[in-house]
Amino acid sequence: MSDFNDIMLDLKRKLYKPVYFLHGEEPYFIDEIGNYIEHNVLDETEKGFNQTVLYGRDTDLASIISLAKGFPMMGERQVIIVKEAQTLKELSKSTGDGDEVKEKKSSSDTKNVLAAYLENPQPSSILVFCFKYKKLDARSALSKAIAKKAVLFESKKLYDNKIPDWINGYLKDKKYSINPKAAILLSEYLGNDLSKIANEIGKLCINLPENSEINIDHIQQNIGISKDFNVFELQDALSKKDVLKANRIVQYFAANPKENPLVMTNASLYNYFQKILLYHFVPDKSRGSVASALGMNPFFVEGYERAARNYNTAKLKYIFGYLHECDARSKGVENVSIEDGDLLKEMVFKILH
Repeated sequence: MSDFNDIMLDLKRKLYKPVYFLHGEEPYFIDEIGNYIEHNVLDETEKGFNQTVLYGRDTDLASIISLAKGFPMMGERQVIIVKEAQTLKELSKSTGDGDEVKEKKSSSDTKNVLAAYLENPQPSSILVFCFKYKKLDARSALSKAIAKKAVLFESKKLYDNKIPDWINGYLKDKKYSINPKAAILLSEYLGNDLSKIANEIGKLCINLPENSEINIDHIQQNIGISKDFNVFELQDALSKKDVLKANRIVQYFAANPKENPLVMTNASLYNYFQKILLYHFVPDKSRGSVASALGMNPFFVEGYERAARNYNTAKLKYIFGYLHECDARSKGVENVSIEDGDLLKEMVFKILH
């Protein structure tokens, strides 16, 4: 299995492989590799003759392999990129759905076209499959053949607690830095959609000079996330049992439900209180050990120490009940007609009292 950074490094060094199969649930990394190949392997004059972009729904595996077996015109190599390759009928039967019957019933002839090509690929061709939102079944014969003979890259979704570190690394590559609180705010607000995060970071980079450290003020000015009224500040208010601040934030959320959907707020608070519960059971309460156990930057440990003093395990048991009740009622359980903002106000009141 190939690594994203290794693949990108080889591409930038012009060390090309004849076949790339990019698959997995996270489209961002697949798009990054595919777009780099599309825009950088051939120059503009070569692309007209030697670059072909296909879409899985409009073609078939036999046609793709036939193109790959051809020779470039007036150039050293040709590039064939298959976008939305998951819609190729022959490949859609080899996904990781655990359905072995489909695997047996799928056409061996069409699969053998790719398997045979992998045994002896055209060295002057670069064939790229962009197979997004799902992955090949690793048990299938086709998947094993690709892993053995081609560059096979699985693009995995990042866990939520890994997003701040990813943001930090992404900005470092672009010669920027970001303070920990700002990275957390971005991840809480934008979720784990890496393409969306990269797009918003692009807005910051356009407006800030290289080597800048991005802070919360920059985020508010360029992305529109309020530095005072966000779920990160709500967590901070709850950790301190600051009733006034918490109520101000909740009132703001209730007045701006589209920017602060209850389902996202509820999920963030659940993760937050889950970490407080974990804190209680960490044997070594040193900052480094807590940060490692909770999967966070040591910068934030002090806040969890404070929160753990205000919320013991007995209280946390009730809080998880409040969160579950709020989530259920927001989805229509109990058939009570109540606005999301009012549900949030009620839940926060219970947490604080």
